[in-house]
Amino acid sequence: MVTDLLEWLQSLPQPALVGATGLLVLLECTIGLGFIAPGESGLLIAATTANTVPRFLILWAVVTVCAAVGDSIGYAIGRRFGPRLRDTKLIQRYGTDAWDKATGILQRRGAWAVFFARFLPVVRTLTPAAAGTSGLPYRKFLPAAASGALCWSALHIGIGAALGEAAKRVEGMLSTGGMIVVGVLAVVGVFFLIRYKKKKALAPATPEPAEAQPAEDN
Repeated sequence: MVTDLLEWLQSLPQPALVGATGLLVLLECTIGLGFIAPGESGLLIAATTANTVPRFLILWAVVTVCAAVGDSIGYAIGRRFGPRLRDTKLIQRYGTDAWDKATGILQRRGAWAVFFARFLPVVRTLTPAAAGTSGLPYRKFLPAAASGALCWSALHIGIGAALGEAAKRVEGMLSTGGMIVVGVLAVVGVFFLIRYKKKKALAPATPEPAEAQPAEDN
């Protein structure tokens, strides 16, 4: 069953599959659409077809470019609308905590925050706009966003390709009933992993302790 599904995905026209994956990633990286477009999930599914070096490299290149372009669009939106973005209905409904966290990280880490935010769900979607709002120069933003997209896409494509190969081998060793059990466990595990990552991303940062004030002489 799993092998048939993977073979069906691999039989799809590669330009269409890669293009659709790149579009999902681009939309996820653009503020607002990141709460709708399943870019990370779509990338992992598409990556199961990266069973050759050329397929891996093509998907890697396209996803990296699309992620960097999406981040740049989010940055431009942030520069255009500024701090008013935090008061929009979208941010108020879905990402106020993530917006504040992204802004706080940017204030402390600058361009490094753009790189590392790429690996944090929800925060990843809001950081480019927060960077534009904070006034981070684009000449510093773009290299950090591009390098983050390069590493993030390589990691997820590698994971997806490995999962696809592992699924084929496991299916060859287990009966149909065993595969159903493994499938259910895998779905449950992915659900709780994504839930944990989102909670961690939205968790408020621990406030730094205030410096002690010297006692006044009587």
